[in-house]
Amino acid sequence: MPTETVNGTQLYYEESGDGTPVVFLHGVLMGSRFFVEQQDGIADDHRPVVLDFRGHGRSAKSETGHTLPTYAADLEAFLESQRFEDIVLVGWSMGSLVAWEYIDQFGTDRLSGFVSVEQQPLDLEQEDYEHGVFDFDELVDLMELAQTNHHELGAVLIDQMFASEPSADVRQLVFDEIARVPPAIKSAIFFDQSVRDYRDVLEDVDIPTLVCVGEDDTLLDPAGVEYVAEQTPNATLERFTDSGHCPFLEESDKFNRAITKFVHNCTG
Repeated sequence: MPTETVNGTQLYYEESGDGTPVVFLHGVLMGSRFFVEQQDGIADDHRPVVLDFRGHGRSAKSETGHTLPTYAADLEAFLESQRFEDIVLVGWSMGSLVAWEYIDQFGTDRLSGFVSVEQQPLDLEQEDYEHGVFDFDELVDLMELAQTNHHELGAVLIDQMFASEPSADVRQLVFDEIARVPPAIKSAIFFDQSVRDYRDVLEDVDIPTLVCVGEDDTLLDPAGVEYVAEQTPNATLERFTDSGHCPFLEESDKFNRAITKFVHNCTG
């Protein structure tokens, strides 16, 4: 089992291929196994690296540190331990929030490109922001569900993540990954990521950026993802017409082609 201990916590990761490191960051309560199609799909051209955040997947279930700033610090320590430079970060859902927090803390010197998949810069509804996913009362309900029936919370998320019913194998993979996260960690990181606001960070993303949107998403508003492309200085938008929240699973071939082309363009 490949692991790296950073900031006192053991993180699980896998890598394959050769060339430019392409580091995939998963969503809240999810895990690196979501990127199974990318581990082989882009390995002929690049070096895909998948990483489980602390408390998620096969990483250590640490009792503390479940905030986006800590996850970003863990990411920097991991990249430093692997001596990765000129990498492309691919952040899906909360993974994009971690990437924006990373850029806010550490800048972009280590990065040659960034791919933001299915995320807006703020999840909680605000008076001056129309792309929120839920209001405060809905967030409270989700927090209660995490503590009273965390498997039901997983089922609720799965039902909203796909444009069409996923195969039994995919549904089981997703459920298993969500089930790996203990309820206390679910509550801590879900709340933290839901109230963070990265609208002011978008203008600081001074590297080539690819923004991927699933046009049939019911978990969040696709217009919120388009907002990211509009507010990021050097961004292009890639649309996935037959996808919901998981284009890397729902349209994996198209997604892999888009990633491969983008990385080539970033690195020459």
